[in-house]
Amino acid sequence: MESYYTVLEAIAGAPSDGVVAIIMDVEGSAYQKEGTCMWIDANGETVGLLSGGCLEEAVAAHARDVLVSRQAAAVSFDLRTEDDWSWGQGAGCNGLIRVWLEPVTEDTKSVWLALKRCLDRGEHVLMARSIAHPKEPLFFQSETGERFGGYASPPRSEWLNALHGTPFFRDRNGVQETDDGAFYIQHFWPKPRLIIFGAGPDAPPLVSAAKAAGFSVTVSDWRPAFCQPSHIPDADAWVLGFPHETVPMLHLTERDFVIMMTHQFERDRELVSLLADMPLAYLGVLGPRRRTDRLFPSGSAPPFVRSPVGLPIGARSPQEIAISIVAELISVLRGRTPLEASR
Repeated sequence: MESYYTVLEAIAGAPSDGVVAIIMDVEGSAYQKEGTCMWIDANGETVGLLSGGCLEEAVAAHARDVLVSRQAAAVSFDLRTEDDWSWGQGAGCNGLIRVWLEPVTEDTKSVWLALKRCLDRGEHVLMARSIAHPKEPLFFQSETGERFGGYASPPRSEWLNALHGTPFFRDRNGVQETDDGAFYIQHFWPKPRLIIFGAGPDAPPLVSAAKAAGFSVTVSDWRPAFCQPSHIPDADAWVLGFPHETVPMLHLTERDFVIMMTHQFERDRELVSLLADMPLAYLGVLGPRRRTDRLFPSGSAPPFVRSPVGLPIGARSPQEIAISIVAELISVLRGRTPLEASR
């Protein structure tokens, strides 16, 4: 799950000021990469991780100073040597990590809540923050054109190109050098939506695993006893009806991930007739490839259809199969090839 989802939830529920810590640059290896966020509240309590536990205490200490000064700041942590105790850790993680600390006060909290609302609506948002001039306001723009943050100058063309030209769910975050100084650029993506057709006994483990991985999960089935919260409590939405009724209701797009697991051949064939021509991010079918081939009029499934669904890890139980499927979803989300994902 992207760390900023939990951070924004923490900001929304915070009774007082706090600090957003963002990894903005990594040299070498590190547990987390650019764009990872953590929230530190006024009492020093944290939400999220910037590392495997190596940095959090030190970052929280610096956050206290940022809260006092109400001034954003950058802090560097050198983890490249095992015997380097200059800041009290000596972690030996072979990376130099630069963290940006952004105060969230009564005056600026509304900006982060506006970001949360955009993500909740399913919108991609780009943020730009001047490093050279930390007193300048933040720049935010959503893919629909909404701007917020208080940045007064016109947005740079490269920011707008990044907003509209970056492939879905790609995290091209980092420091950008310009003639106006250095800027940190971050993409905020809404949770990817996973639609599961079929709410049988093997659906709950998949829903739980996908939800834990950061997907917004919708379950669709024609059987009221299965398509309901008491049967699949971890789903975000339950859409009851037959495929010809529910597919139009779901308004599927090229950002959506879809899995067919109804365990009924004719129902799957109906779904294929409705879904095969849609530009989905992912279409997976549970069951052996030869069964999936029979679902298509040509007698062969197109190359983009993932069948059998999931990475080949030798999964047997519903829980193991759920892990293999979510692993494949993540590999597609991150733009990995099947060979890279299996390594």
